[in-house]
Amino acid sequence: MNLSPRSVETPLGRLHIQVGDTDGPVMLFWPSLLMTGDMWLDQAAIHAEHYRVVLIDPPGAGRSTALTRGFSFDECAQCVVAILDHLDVSSAVFVGNSWGGMIGGTLAARHPKRIDAAVLMNCTGSAVALKQKLEYRLLSTVVRLAGGIPRQMEPIAIAAFTGPTSRQQRPAVIARIRDTLRKTNGRSAHWAIRSVVPDRPDQLELLSTIPIPVLVIAGAEDATFPVAETRQMAQAIPGARFEVLDGIAHLAGLEDPTRIAALVTDFLEQH
Repeated sequence: MNLSPRSVETPLGRLHIQVGDTDGPVMLFWPSLLMTGDMWLDQAAIHAEHYRVVLIDPPGAGRSTALTRGFSFDECAQCVVAILDHLDVSSAVFVGNSWGGMIGGTLAARHPKRIDAAVLMNCTGSAVALKQKLEYRLLSTVVRLAGGIPRQMEPIAIAAFTGPTSRQQRPAVIARIRDTLRKTNGRSAHWAIRSVVPDRPDQLELLSTIPIPVLVIAGAEDATFPVAETRQMAQAIPGARFEVLDGIAHLAGLEDPTRIAALVTDFLEQH
């Protein structure tokens, strides 16, 4: 798989993307909060045989322009539209994890003609609960003041991303998460954390208007968005397929890319 770097102007600054060279339909990948498009490298390599894969560093993350303010989910969806316009394609398959999954729901509802099908992993459509709101407001402040993820907080972040299966059996996954966390721009991440968690909207009513095929995936070990919360999101989307995967926590596409890719392929073949 060959990937070419590009920079795309969007409503939230320049976004760094990596574009595959396959001559086929486009498949976009948007990662979780604090992660970059590289989170999807293993899974994208599988899909690159049939799709022109596009890995997105979301606003403020990785090689994209640092954030200096908060944002709305609608603005994030408009960023995806800007990427499609840059690629000169009318529509694509969208795959998102956590933050990416929530944006995929917004995108499918607001711009259904630009998305052929959506795969939404480890995400929610609900407004944030008070406990999580307070925890993440504190986290965003600490990250801003420290200029990044403090080393003493790495175990807490890794525990939020992974479950016992990955922590015990997938050391390479843990190493990749740790490496990405250590490259985090704290001031930029502050705005992303605030926008995606404490300030996120309740989207359940909006999700009920989605007219395209959607697959929602939950990790049985996900402590950030438990299965019941992700199931509620799936139930709000007309005709959505819902899958719960054992041995998976909050970063499904990174934790078990082969199993996820097979599930995504099966879903797309049905539609």
